[in-house]
Amino acid sequence: MRTYTLEYLFNDEPRTHRFELKQPQLPVHEAAMHLLQLHFGDAENSLIMPNGEASPEEILEQAKRDGLTEIRVVDQSA
Repeated sequence: MRTYTLEYLFNDEPRTHRFELKQPQLPVHEAAMHLLQLHFGDAENSLIMPNGEASPEEILEQAKRDGLTEIRVVDQSA
């Protein structure tokens, strides 16, 4: 397991969150998807979440529309 710290802005406020994942790398678009699930995963409106066919660019654009910006991945296990 690797520990990733995500540093990001949520509605222009600095936030951090740690995830423990089995994957060896965490690209920014996958980090954005994790943050969307974290912040909006329980939302009744599933339109907030990108579909399974979304490209990395579409995921990042959706995250930006939902207030998640300047996402930075820090691998704590390296």
